[in-house]
Amino acid sequence: MMLTLDLWPTLSLVVVVLSWFVFAAVFLIFGDKTKSPPDKTRAPGSLVGVVLQGMGYGLAWGIQRARFSPIVPVGVSGKIILFAVILALAIASPLFAFRARQTLGKQWSVTARLVEGHRLVTQGPYRIVRNPIYTGMFGMLLATGLAISHWIGLAIAIIVFAIGTMIRVRNEERLLRAAFGAEFDDYARRVPAVIPFLF
Repeated sequence: MMLTLDLWPTLSLVVVVLSWFVFAAVFLIFGDKTKSPPDKTRAPGSLVGVVLQGMGYGLAWGIQRARFSPIVPVGVSGKIILFAVILALAIASPLFAFRARQTLGKQWSVTARLVEGHRLVTQGPYRIVRNPIYTGMFGMLLATGLAISHWIGLAIAIIVFAIGTMIRVRNEERLLRAAFGAEFDDYARRVPAVIPFLF
């Protein structure tokens, strides 16, 4: 039996796969190549959050619906709208994460840490959210889920990813609060953690 491709869901999948290559390039190719300063403090507990975020991505990729079909039954205009949302997320998310990674420079790390001479970064994407790389990562999760996941898989992936993100945010912000005190508290009151206007 010949597989027929539905145009908009197929384009959505192509866009998401391409955006993952761009997202990986943000950290593997275009990252700051200069030597990172030595650690002053590190919070290894944030590694649990990294693992949970990775599991969220695994669930989004692993619990899939029928290939080349939309996440919910919709007509042609619904498919076009879904494609537009996926396209917007797939373009904006890596760009937002890249700008945040660029703004952090040598201070960026996979796990929570402070380096010698660490400064509190509040410019660029950090004016919008305190953890813009996680915002970009969440956008990638949503784009992936809308393009290929079964809705149940996407819901579970979001929950697991959110728990991992909360663990990472708490670990990182504990270090920042200890280092910058009232300056960080004032920043945290003004700027949401991950999702503008929400959290």
